[in-house]
Parts: sequence; C-alpha cells; structure tokens
Amino acid sequence: MRFASGASRAASPEPAVAEVAAALSTGLAGARADLVCLFVSPHHEDAWRRIADGLRRELPGALLLGCTARSVIAGAEEIEDGPGIAASAAALPGVKLHPFRLEAAGVPELPGPDDAHVLLLVDPFGAELDAWIPALDERFPAGTKLGGIASGAARPGGNVLVAGDATARAGAVGLVLSGDLALDAVVAQGCRPIGPPLFVTGARGNVLFELDGKPPMEVVSQLFAAASPAEQRLFQGSLFLGIEMEPEQSRFESGDFLIRNLIGADPNTGALHVAAGLEDRRVVQFHLRDAAAAADDLLRRLGRYAEERGRDAAGALLFSCLGRGRGLYGVPDHDASAFRRALGPVPLAGFFCNGEIGPVEGRTFLHGYTSAFAIFRPKP
Repeated sequence: MRFASGASRAASPEPAVAEVAAALSTGLAGARADLVCLFVSPHHEDAWRRIADGLRRELPGALLLGCTARSVIAGAEEIEDGPGIAASAAALPGVKLHPFRLEAAGVPELPGPDDAHVLLLVDPFGAELDAWIPALDERFPAGTKLGGIASGAARPGGNVLVAGDATARAGAVGLVLSGDLALDAVVAQGCRPIGPPLFVTGARGNVLFELDGKPPMEVVSQLFAAASPAEQRLFQGSLFLGIEMEPEQSRFESGDFLIRNLIGADPNTGALHVAAGLEDRRVVQFHLRDAAAAADDLLRRLGRYAEERGRDAAGALLFSCLGRGRGLYGVPDHDASAFRRALGPVPLAGFFCNGEIGPVEGRTFLHGYTSAFAIFRPKP
C-alpha cells in the first residue's frame, strides 16, 4: 500500500494537471495507482472534464473519485484563495473498489462484506442524508463511513461529483472499499464543555423543555452569569448542545458528545430548539466553540491517534468545514499542518466542505464546523 498527494495553484488546467500528476507519480515511486481522489476549486469549473481526463491519462487504470470545492487541501497546505487542485493517489493491492451513485430514490444494493468502508461525496442541494447515512451504517455495520458535502457552487447543478466513469451534478457519489485495508476516523468537533453534564427531564422531538428539572434557558442564564467575559462573548453565536452517545456512561470527557446546533428558543416557556431529536434521561452538556477549543480538540485527538496507530498510517483524506481554516484560526494551513506535526509526512489531501460526514461512538453523522480525517493503513 502506498499513497501520494499533490496540489497546484496554477490558473490554467494543463499546467495544474502536470504539476499534480508529477507530484503523485513521484510519491508513488513506480507503484501503479488504483485510486485517485481529486478536489477542484470553482476557478476550474469549466475545465473539470479536462482536468479529470488529464489525470486519467497520467495515471492510467486508476479509479477517480472527487468533487468541486471552494477550497482544497494537500500535504500541509490549505489553498483557500485563488485557483487550486488537490489530489491523492493510492496503490491498493488486495483492495476492491466499487464506485456508486445515490439519488433521491434511496441506496442501491452495494457489494462488500459488513466491514467494508465507504467514502461519500454529496451535493448540498436536495441530498437525502437522513436516509442515506443510516442505510450505509446498516449495510456496512463494521465499516467506517467518511466524506463531505461539496462546496464548489452556491446553486443547484453547480457542483460536479465523480466516481469512476459516472459524473453527477446532484445526489451523491461514493466508493466502497474492501479487502486488505483499514480505515480509521479522527473526528474533531472543535468544542469544549461549559457547565456540568445534565439530564434531559423533558423533551419532545427536537424541543428541550427541561434540564435537571429547570427550564433550559434558565440553565443557560446561570452558565452565562458564571462565565468569563471571553466566554460570554461566545454565547451569542458559538453555544452548542452536546448529546451523549453512550447511554449510562458515568464519566464524560470532551469529545464524548455529539455536538448539535441550538436553532431557537421560546422566551415564554424557556424551551430550546435543538438540531437533533432528544429523549428523556439522556445526558447533555453545553459546549462553546472558538479557535482555542478547536485547536485543542484537534491536537488532542491527532496526538492520541499518533500514539495508538499513527506509525501504520499510509495516507489520509481531510474533510474540513468551511467555517474552519484561516477564518477561524487567523492563520493559514492550521489543520493540515497539525496533521503533519502529529503523524509526519503521511500524504494528505482533501477539501473544505459544506458539512462533514464521520462517526462518533460507532454511528455515522453529518457534522458542521468539524475536521474529519479518513486515515488509511494496512489491515492488521
């Protein structure tokens, strides 16, 4: 198993393809590419087919998976402004690759064992992720599902998705990988808890009426009063609710919760509306997100992975939120550079997404403001 990655900022497609292909060929060191993942900025939208065909010519026989994206990632570089092409190539002996396409009708019968892995690229307009993600979890319960929502266009039909010979401008495309391959997920949701864990004592659907016997807005007011001035500034737009993923857990750490948006409040009842279904007796905890919390969470998770499995990592893809990058941290290349520091020169490619797909405690979810790494290594 061997991976390579490369990027180009060239404004013209032909020089960009030549630069990326040269980097991939050098990294593969003579190995034949079986898979190429390609991410292309909107500056090259009209040249998408020429770029894809150019890489197919340079790396014959490789299956192509990719999409358009506002910003792209390769190595330790995040290309957030101007034209950009990023790609990863992999030689995967003993691995079966099955590309597929999803439309509103549902999920087709997909081949592969229960522990096959899935990469998924989705158009943001009309996607049926509430149906597709559970269906993929059910079909491949022991596999890892990761991916992202394309961000190359702000209108229906503007994004391009490709998997194998299929090109789509709606729905989703994906790839089932099975055989001699392990796929690990590092999902950094970028939040830190504030206040104690609390029991849901009143909820209906996504409306939270009561926490530990109190109206939720009363709990939030108490947390606000006890917070530092810097934390209070985050309450306006960076307060979230974390929902426990392992029922009956007695101790909680940052990252043990699925982070969900607060989407409304009722001042008359003190209820909060949450972007998730809620159940009585489930444990929740409020969280704040800022650059420091996102960086700490990312470094902790990457550091833990590096200690446990990092020496076997062969290559990686990064699906990172458009809300991260320079706009969050104030500096370029933050998450890609953090990956390089933690795992060394493991080839990395990816893009900035409109939403990230990855597991939390064994179940796959659509996230926001997250960096989700798909890390490939040989199966033990």
